[in-house]
Amino acid sequence: MKNSFSIALLIILFFISGCKKKSEITASYYKGDLTVLTDESFKSVTEALAEGYMINYPEAKIKVITKKEDLGLVDLLNDKAKLVVMSRNLTPAEIDAYKKNVELKFEPARFAADAVVFIVPKNSSKTSLSMDEIKNGLHSGDKQFIFDGTNSSNLNFVAQQFKESPKDLKFSVISGNQNLIEQLNKYPDKIGVVALNTFSRPYDKNAERLREMVKILPVQKDGKLYTADMEGMREMKYPFTRVLYFLTNEAGFNIASGFVRYSCTQLGQLIVQKEGLQPYNLYKREVQMR
Repeated sequence: MKNSFSIALLIILFFISGCKKKSEITASYYKGDLTVLTDESFKSVTEALAEGYMINYPEAKIKVITKKEDLGLVDLLNDKAKLVVMSRNLTPAEIDAYKKNVELKFEPARFAADAVVFIVPKNSSKTSLSMDEIKNGLHSGDKQFIFDGTNSSNLNFVAQQFKESPKDLKFSVISGNQNLIEQLNKYPDKIGVVALNTFSRPYDKNAERLREMVKILPVQKDGKLYTADMEGMREMKYPFTRVLYFLTNEAGFNIASGFVRYSCTQLGQLIVQKEGLQPYNLYKREVQMR
């Protein structure tokens, strides 16, 4: 009888041990490989968050690959990517496709406020831009506005703000945000459209160089001028403020989910702030006075 009890106990302990080992293997938020797809417009902040995560979890290897926003979403839905960064609102059809293909609840993980900004060469006489000027210019044969590409997050977001389809807008293209900034002085009568994150890092030398080449135009709406500064983004007053968010197709708490959570916690939000962007989650700073 005693032997039977001992054997039963050993079997139970074996299964408990086995379950524990299996749990340890699958819970891999702190290690493994992850590729994050991001539009070139938010590459800087995504790379900074990835670097921060890998410092905290040395066994995690995160690779950031740039891909047009719409194409990145397609890869996620087709299970060719585990994590993408998005900025525009998905259409009802896209949300349904996400729920059907991914079989997860649609829960965007918002982590930063960025902005689409309108720039002109430093010596331009233009000092501001109205919403009507932008809307009319996007339907003009002059193609006054230069975007960083078709299917880009900047074009998608501006079109969405005017409830338009990108294919119905008229514009010029210079590939890449940085390249657009560097080439804009060749087209003094044009207006460039880029992501603030391209040159938002306050103390980065390349960002400083790019900022010196152009000036950002405030946007007039309802008779008031708004700028893409921290206050304008925090209160969503600047008309082209956009919220960056992660979408994943990963079930369970593995490396993609771990990276998302890290980006939305205080450590990740401090990195967002150092990038010159507005953190989405605000944390109280407590100071003890003695």
